[in-house]
Amino acid sequence: MSVSEEQPEKHCWVCFATERDDHSAEWVSPCRCKGCTKWIHQSCLQRWLDEKQKGNSGGAVSCPQCGTEYHVTFPKMGPLVFFLEQVDRALSRASPFAAVGVVAGTVYWSAVTYGAVTVMQVVGHKKGLYVMERADPLFLLMGLPTIPVVLVLGKMIRWEDYIVRLWQKYLFKHYLPSGNGRYRPRVPADATGAGDHLSVSRTLCGALIFPSIASLVGKILFQRVNSSLQRTLLGGFVFVLIKGVLKVYYKQQKFVVQANRQILNYPERNGDRPREDGDEDTEDSGNE
Repeated sequence: MSVSEEQPEKHCWVCFATERDDHSAEWVSPCRCKGCTKWIHQSCLQRWLDEKQKGNSGGAVSCPQCGTEYHVTFPKMGPLVFFLEQVDRALSRASPFAAVGVVAGTVYWSAVTYGAVTVMQVVGHKKGLYVMERADPLFLLMGLPTIPVVLVLGKMIRWEDYIVRLWQKYLFKHYLPSGNGRYRPRVPADATGAGDHLSVSRTLCGALIFPSIASLVGKILFQRVNSSLQRTLLGGFVFVLIKGVLKVYYKQQKFVVQANRQILNYPERNGDRPREDGDEDTEDSGNE
């Protein structure tokens, strides 16, 4: 038996070339495949690995035919290259945690700045600076960031909705006629989408701008009050009260409109009129 009969001719399953096309090409059998898919050019396999790994040389790649994982070896690196590679891996692992720390630090110091500005706005610029200079630094670092948090949490308390429910339950039952199976519409307060991104942004903006509005309303309505803190507190209370009354009235009127809606009959068009009883019998008798 000849050697050519024992060993079939090599075919590269990537470029489909044979060993007769290029005698100097380097061949490799990297997996358990047999027959025409057993052999492949070393250069073709390298190019195929680059396409599969997409620049990530550390990822494992398997044969698409038999599923055998290719065993890839790399030449030894010098001590400097090895050190740089370890540094690169350490930075890659630490970068997500560093990014989270930077974002958290930015949010924290933004909250501290906002708290300091709010204190000066509420009690007055000079008095606010005096109070913060005399206060314990640890207390400032712990207390100032809680100001925007408390404002946002306070904004999330929808006390107007509870008043609307009580109003509809005890005072406005005559807007819904009893009996006849009338449908009671959903209360507008129950339809608020707390998870909607618009509601979240509106709550956040309203909470952060509230001290400025309270200070402005206090200066307009309570000019005779000497204390800036008292003016701001009174202005905030009046603003919340007026806004709540208007919101309760608006939601109640929306509920009244919703409760008194009606669905109309289909309108007559092009001379059509609703079919009445006996029309079909008349038509049938005419046809007869």
